[in-house]
Amino acid sequence: MKKIAVALIIFGLTVVSVSAQVFKAGAAVRLITPSPLLPVSGGIGTPKKAVEAKGELFVRACVFERGGTRVAIVSVDNLGWPSVLGNKSRALIKGIPPENVLIGATHTHSGPDAYGFPNEKGESFADLPYLDKCVHAIADAVNEALATASPATLKIAVGDAKGQIAYNYYAPALYDPRCGVIQAIATSGTNAGKPIVTLVNYAIHPEVIGSDRGILSPDLCGPLCQRIESKAGGVALFMNGAQGGMVTADNRRENGKEANTWEECTRIGELLADEALRIVTPAEPQANPTLFCTTRNVTFPIESEVMKYIVKNSLLKYPVAAGDKVVAQVNLLNLGSAQILTIPGEALPNIGYYLKRHMHASVPLLFGLTNDAFGYMLTKVDFNSFKRYEYISRTSLGENTAEIYMDEALKLIADSPKADGYK
Repeated sequence: MKKIAVALIIFGLTVVSVSAQVFKAGAAVRLITPSPLLPVSGGIGTPKKAVEAKGELFVRACVFERGGTRVAIVSVDNLGWPSVLGNKSRALIKGIPPENVLIGATHTHSGPDAYGFPNEKGESFADLPYLDKCVHAIADAVNEALATASPATLKIAVGDAKGQIAYNYYAPALYDPRCGVIQAIATSGTNAGKPIVTLVNYAIHPEVIGSDRGILSPDLCGPLCQRIESKAGGVALFMNGAQGGMVTADNRRENGKEANTWEECTRIGELLADEALRIVTPAEPQANPTLFCTTRNVTFPIESEVMKYIVKNSLLKYPVAAGDKVVAQVNLLNLGSAQILTIPGEALPNIGYYLKRHMHASVPLLFGLTNDAFGYMLTKVDFNSFKRYEYISRTSLGENTAEIYMDEALKLIADSPKADGYK
């Protein structure tokens, strides 16, 4: 091979060695449970004191590499992870372009405040030293995942997750039951044939426990990842989907009651884990899959007075462009037969269905609350249309947020190559 390459170079041809094109994957985790415990934030308002923990909070990261392209996907056990924090991690990550680092939140409603939500007096209670530790934990996990990346194949599949897992609180049947799974399998070394990472993509609010009970927890996402890691091996991570308005955990019981316990988190998380493994197990391995990543910055006007107040008064000092606008990074990623779009907020399920229908892949996936988490995203015909939508309209950037996002997402799809195998 070396002699052939030398000969081609002599004749003025550029070659890339076969080894440079080998697909690789790596994964790593970091514990981010605060000690002592910090107050729990489930959204706008003053965080509630935590008196106990159920499960641990983690940063989970995976890296994919092929040729000169490297991409990192990070999942943080938190309600959301603003870009003002994500960009600090990106600056500490070596060997991966900042725009190729996708950082999403599981959206647990039982974690510390990462937004720096201000109260009516302008006071914010986010613990900045803790958030800085998380910033470094993200970078450390990605750097380790890259350093330990090894040759791999991919198994990719999507299918309906069955059982009592999620429903739409506003209209029970209006949610996306599809669960997408990406699993990287080692092809060499002592772990050959075993998973390096299993990524689960599903739309759900992890709010079984919630923020009012003094319990700090990863909610159902903790048991989900633990179950996969114990049954399949490797690292598991969860990326949320289009779960806005209001796709939540199905913890309903008779007589209108709900089960708000750690045991219910375990039931739902383990059931979703088992479904994810059922869906991906029969998938055919994809050798040397395509890896493509592109990004575009999308500008959104802040029309909501509530959101404007939060952005301008947070301890995190969100960058605000002239005219009260914010800019969010949106990624499109082709990974084998999967195509992934990131959403910088909580898109309603109809937006998710619409985008998936127009994506160029047999396995279209949406990573919600990724690269930023600017509230709910409703189409303009949904915005303030029903009494049920009053809260999510108030905590959206504005009436045109989803319209702007969908227009830019469709352009991104049109300007990008198709995923492997898509006709």
